[in-house]
Amino acid sequence: MASSSVKVAVRVRPFNSREINRGAKCVIQMQDKSTCIINSKQPKEAPKNFTFDYSYWSHSSEEDPSFASQRKVYQDIGEEMLLHAFEGYNVCIFAYGQTGAGKSYTMMGKQDPGQQGIIPQMCEDLFRQTAENTDPDLSFSVEVSYMEIYCERVRDLLNPKSRGALRVREHPIMGPYVEDLSKMAVTNYSDIADLMDTGNKARTVAATNMNETSSRSHAVFTILFTQRRHDNMTSLDTEKVCEGANINKSLTTLGKVISALADMHGSKKRRSDFIPYRDSVLTWLLRENLGGNSRTAMIAALSPADINYEETLSTLRYADRAKQIKCNAVINEDPNARLVRELKEEVNRLKELLLSQGLTKLYYTTIPNPPKKGLKPIFRAEKIFLSYNVFLKTESIRQDREALLAEMGVSVKEDGGTVGVFSPKRTPHLVNLNEDPLMSECLIYYIKDGVTRVGQEDVDIRLTGQFIKELHCVFCSEVNENNEVVVTLEPLVGAETYVNGKRITDGVVLKQGNRIVMGKNHVFRFNHPEQARLERERNATQEQQGEPVDWSYAQKELLEKQGIDIKQEMEKRLQDLENQYRKEKEEADQILEQQRLVRKEAV
Repeated sequence: MASSSVKVAVRVRPFNSREINRGAKCVIQMQDKSTCIINSKQPKEAPKNFTFDYSYWSHSSEEDPSFASQRKVYQDIGEEMLLHAFEGYNVCIFAYGQTGAGKSYTMMGKQDPGQQGIIPQMCEDLFRQTAENTDPDLSFSVEVSYMEIYCERVRDLLNPKSRGALRVREHPIMGPYVEDLSKMAVTNYSDIADLMDTGNKARTVAATNMNETSSRSHAVFTILFTQRRHDNMTSLDTEKVCEGANINKSLTTLGKVISALADMHGSKKRRSDFIPYRDSVLTWLLRENLGGNSRTAMIAALSPADINYEETLSTLRYADRAKQIKCNAVINEDPNARLVRELKEEVNRLKELLLSQGLTKLYYTTIPNPPKKGLKPIFRAEKIFLSYNVFLKTESIRQDREALLAEMGVSVKEDGGTVGVFSPKRTPHLVNLNEDPLMSECLIYYIKDGVTRVGQEDVDIRLTGQFIKELHCVFCSEVNENNEVVVTLEPLVGAETYVNGKRITDGVVLKQGNRIVMGKNHVFRFNHPEQARLERERNATQEQQGEPVDWSYAQKELLEKQGIDIKQEMEKRLQDLENQYRKEKEEADQILEQQRLVRKEAV
């Protein structure tokens, strides 16, 4: 694990037409890594000085020797981040500043020669380096996504059929992600350029029709870079994955997160500090990039004009605090691949040791025969190879175990510790539905192959710490002639069991999404992953509408199917409440009157 601070740069742009028309004066000065801001309205006020990793002077023209071009910015920041990407680290570059400060120009640039931003230049370099690869055992793949966040709503800029807002989920291991965000496979820079253009046009149309150019609008362009290597010695295929995020951000909740992280890393009581990641969709999605598993660089875009003095000073202060944020980046490689690589490095080290002692002929090719006494390096090499064979067998067992746990919906960390639970990918199961939405789908009940009894004696479901006597039913899971898993629910004698609101007395074949009510109080939804997958494929081109299948839906369905008029039932309950209120009020009035009489007699 590599601990490193966020790399921070500031860049000042030229005056724009608005500032020129208002006769603005430049309040920014730069020298080497130092940046100074002067308050022209308060001449007696001392200049404020800041020091960053880079201070880019782009206020003048290219004839100025101190002028920082687009290429200069990329060479300092982009090339280093691309190197980390090839090493297998997550990388993130984000531009921060007020609206119109030059964030989009720094990140995206223009189509004119020499005007390309960090993202296009990084993509060109990425494909240039992969094209120069001559190793037949090494291959690469690149996928990209492009989204915009406006008013806490996420929109996919690469999928024209995606009209509604996408939902943000959290994976127990991978962290927050955007559900159903399209990822496009690309093979060269032209593909990325076309997708960028498509996404930018989607933003432009939206901005024209919906006024989405305010500081609350954020664009996030993500590149998923995967390196696959085939090891001929072990016949293993290993991967290194790098996720690179390039973000154009404005002054929102991000400032609060930067301040909280800076305070945390500057304080001894780190664990007690609260970081408000979830205060906005943007900071939640970028949690790992801000103080987590990422190599991160921040470019603060500055306006040089005195009319923007307060906003520019605020940006400089946030950038100065961001220097204190520490990220703990790790190489995203398969743990098996890491151990194999470490073993190989040890073997190579032993080779060099043997070479230095002139024992090349006695190296590991003679390991099957007992080595001569006194040759400790050979004994150590033999031990390494024996350990390696044991490792391969152990890893095979571990992979089988993890595959079984994954089928049950249990996510396992690299060190073997359980870190989360998610819905099984193949096994049919029940999830609970609760009147409180936060308590729904918190419990998963697996339906095993064969017979699963739910009742007084053979109970697989335990609710509220007690065995529920009225839950008498049997789940039968079997594979039919089409190799499909079929689950049948069979109620036992006297049991109150409802499926989709109807009480059942005979066996019923369950379908994806069926609502099951046991004893009228315990509500579940049946999930069949294979059937759900087929339904999603059939409905891929149709918009999903309708009432969500939750506890309220199941209760409403139960009342309707039992012939109970919901409106009449609600009116009856309301009338009962009113009667109870009147009764309690009359009793209270009587007690109050009695107390008043007692006090009067006492007087």
